This record gives sequence, C-alpha cells and structure tokens, in this order.
Amino acid sequence: MSPRPEVTIVDDDAGVRDSLSLLLGLHGYAVRAYASGEALLEAVRPDWRGCLLIDLRMPGMDGLALQAALKERGIALPVLILTAHGDAANARSALKAGAFDFLEKPVDDGLMIEMIKSATRVEAETHAASAERAQLERRMQRLTPRERQVFDLVVAGRHNREIAAALTISPRTVEVYKARMMDKLQVDRLPDLIRLSMGAQNGGVPVREAHTV
Repeated sequence: MSPRPEVTIVDDDAGVRDSLSLLLGLHGYAVRAYASGEALLEAVRPDWRGCLLIDLRMPGMDGLALQAALKERGIALPVLILTAHGDAANARSALKAGAFDFLEKPVDDGLMIEMIKSATRVEAETHAASAERAQLERRMQRLTPRERQVFDLVVAGRHNREIAAALTISPRTVEVYKARMMDKLQVDRLPDLIRLSMGAQNGGVPVREAHTV
C-alpha cells in the first residue's frame, strides 16, 4: 500500500490545529501539528514529504519568517499559507517568496482539501523526478572515461567507423565499449540511449563533448 500523503500544520491556535488535524485525518492524510515555527524547525527533517499548512500571523516567528527559514534549510515542500481577512499584501509576499498558495480564514474546507491535493500531487511528482535524476546520475557515473566518450558520440549520431576514427580505436573496439556502456546504463536500444541522454541533459547531468586521445 502507498503511504498516506502528509500534511504538516503550524498554527499557534490549539483549536485550529485540532480541527484541521481531524478534518485532514478523515480525508486520509497523515498529519503533524506544531504550535510555532520554532517548534517545527526543531523537528523538521529533509526526508519529510507532502506539504505544509502554515499560519501567517503567529507569536515569535511568523509564517513569512518560517517560510524563509525552511528555504534556507533546503526544505522544498509546498507551503500553503493561512491568512486572516485583509492580509492580502502579506499573502502576496508569501507567494513571491515561493508559497504554493494561500487560504483565507475562516477556511473553506472543500477549497483547502483541493489545494492540499494539488500541493501534495506536485510534491510527489517533483520527488519522483528528483529520484529518477539521481538514479540516472548514478548510472552515468558508472561509465569509464572512454565509455563516456563513446556515449557522447553515439548520441550525437556518429557511426562506428566515425567514432573509431575520432578515438583512434578499431570499429570492433567501439562495439565492445558500446556493449559495456549500454549494459551499465541498462538500455537495450539506441532510441532508449538517446532518451536517456536527453534525460541527463534535462536533469543536470552534463553530456560532455568527446575529445580524441
């Protein structure tokens, strides 16, 4: 079974924390609740998932300061800001600072659930893409320098004889390097290799220019 999506609530009002926790629990969410930004920062971990539901106005660290502190720590979970009526300017500041969206109090339950669904879906997609990039990078790092040179030339559309000439090796040796390279990258066909190359470029794994040796 898939783990339940997670929502972390930060609100200094115990009644609000309790009512939101109950509502979200009934909708299938796993809930954490904290009375202050400081309490959240003591507990938060980089492997947390889901989204954050943060009150804008709190004693001590307010929602904007908490949002900034989380960003400094590299916590990239989507943030939904809870605002009182008339806090439009601060809500805009939160959005400019990267908040996913904001909700005005008293909160419309249906609207909140829809926003949380959107936020947790975006986080799940981002997490999956990050995991895929990390896996791809690990595969690419398994290649030897020569295999990486062959990889670059293959995805550039060069034929075996052209690769052999560029690297001063025989076409048969090119075939050997190609076989090893494709085995390490876990691909069987050239189109799959090209798609992997495009993923490497999009994911920040550099596709370097080959050079002769």
